[in-house]
Parts: sequence; C-alpha cells; structure tokens
Amino acid sequence: MSWLVSLEGVPSAFAATRDGIDALLRDRGLRRTSPEQTATSLLRGAHASAVLEGSSSTFEEVAEGAGDAIAVDAVRVSTELLSLVPVLGRSPLQALARIHALASASSLPEERRGRPRDAASADRLRSLAEVLLAETEAPALMVAALVHADLATAAPFPSHNGIVARAAERLVLVARGVDPASLTVPEAGHLAHRAAYESNLRGYASGDDSGIHSWLLYAPEAFASGADASPLRS
Repeated sequence: MSWLVSLEGVPSAFAATRDGIDALLRDRGLRRTSPEQTATSLLRGAHASAVLEGSSSTFEEVAEGAGDAIAVDAVRVSTELLSLVPVLGRSPLQALARIHALASASSLPEERRGRPRDAASADRLRSLAEVLLAETEAPALMVAALVHADLATAAPFPSHNGIVARAAERLVLVARGVDPASLTVPEAGHLAHRAAYESNLRGYASGDDSGIHSWLLYAPEAFASGADASPLRS
C-alpha cells in the first residue's frame, strides 16, 4: 500500500480525520463511556448499513426489533461483531467468514454461509487477509477504507457483501485502535454521503488509479461524518 500513502491529498485528509476522531474520544474519555453507548453506536450502524443495502426500515423500527429482513440481518451482525476483534488479528479469513455467516443466517443454507462464491473470490479473500496481516505504515483509517471498498466491489460472498464490507470496516477501526470502544458510526457516515459513497465505490471497482484515489479522498469525509453520528455527540 506504499504508493497509496503518497497520493496527493490523501495523507493530510486521513490525518485530519484521525485528529478529529481522537479529539472526540479523548474529550469524552474524561468522563466514563458506557456499554450502552457502544450498543447504540452499533445499532445506528446496523440501521445505516441496512438502508444502504436496500432496507426501508426506520431506526425506531430497528431499535424495537421490528425492522425488515435486511435490517434484522444487519443487527444480527452487529450483536457479535466486537467479539471478532481478536479473530481478525490472527485469522482475518475466519473473521470475514463469520460476518457473512451471521448476515446470511436467515437466507442461505448452512453450507453456503461464510463461503466464497468461487475460486477467484477465495483468492481475493486470501489476498485481503494477507494485507490485514502484513506490517504497514498506512494509517489504520486507510486500511479500513480499503478493506471496505475491496469487499464491497469484489463481492466475494454469495450475498450480503455490502453489510459484510461495512462491518469489516468498523471491525478494523476497533482492532487497530482508532475507535477501541466502537463509538463512532462509520456506516452512518456513508449513508450521509450516499451518492458520493456509491459513485466512489463504482470508481474503485474500475481498478483505475484515479478511482482508487477518489475513494481514498472520499473516505476521510465519511469517517468524519461517522464521528458526528456518535452517541457521544448526543
């Protein structure tokens, strides 16, 4: 990822966003945060991710357990996501497979849950796992953004790839120390910039350097909006 770190405007954008997230968490860290705030962040993220996946449920419906099937799938992922932090560090493939298995629990037969679509998808997942296990000087926010975009555009699983991608992004932010208590809501950041989110994912999918560059300029803005959606702001 060394060439990505030096792209024009990218290092400064990620640094500024990280400073903003650090300030939010540091300032609020002077007071005790609660598990309830983490749970609220995860629920807000599940709702936003579900909407991006096509759900029409409101946050109130999701909070009451009355959301549609897509929302139920996203909430199911959120309830177990943080338990996968240590798994991501030692076996990224296992963590990603578990996220998909959770997301697809109500819609796919057991033998297809957590399994790649085909051999090419399995190779893509292995390459992504190698990236996550490798030492890098790239900022953690960048790693999270790249994991998200790669999963969302490669669509290596037979279903729910968007939900998996956004959950994996949040998981990387926790595992790499950006947001250890998972109090920001990156999924809500992407929903707030939905048109740009979807456009930049299409650019990333093209494989062109310009498309990747544009995604890496977009991502810090989405992360900043995700910090604004934190229950710490309430």
